[in-house]
Amino acid sequence: AVGGPFSLVDQTGARRTEKDFAGRPLLIFFGFTHCPDVCPTTLTSLGRWLEALGPDAHDLAPLFVTVDPERDTPPVLADYLKAFDPRIVGLTGTPDEVAHMLRAYRAFARKTETGDFEHTAALYVMGRKGELVQLLGYDRPDAEIVVALRKAVAS
Repeated sequence: AVGGPFSLVDQTGARRTEKDFAGRPLLIFFGFTHCPDVCPTTLTSLGRWLEALGPDAHDLAPLFVTVDPERDTPPVLADYLKAFDPRIVGLTGTPDEVAHMLRAYRAFARKTETGDFEHTAALYVMGRKGELVQLLGYDRPDAEIVVALRKAVAS
């Protein structure tokens, strides 16, 4: 199984769990604020996908979960996410809390010698009951991702 309970802190400093998003489909992306390319590109694309969903986007919870909790504190996440769609919720926590979520979602993250991270760069589309609906490559065509998100919102 992919997914499960989590307890992290959002960019405002509020403790958030899966229960805060109960009944809503989730779009989860793991990354980090010092990422030079994939993360900011994906978060920019996420804004386009939400726009393409129109009013249906209100029902979707887009989550950006850091793989670098030591650097990505709530204030760092808040500052970073200002450059992207305001509906994106940034999540961080202790290294153990983040590691727990990575395990639950079967995501990979490893700190490199340069201090950056190699990590899973897939989009987790989770259904209203917390089940994995689809795992999408961040580089899939926008239209394909929007169809998957629209399907998750409609179910």
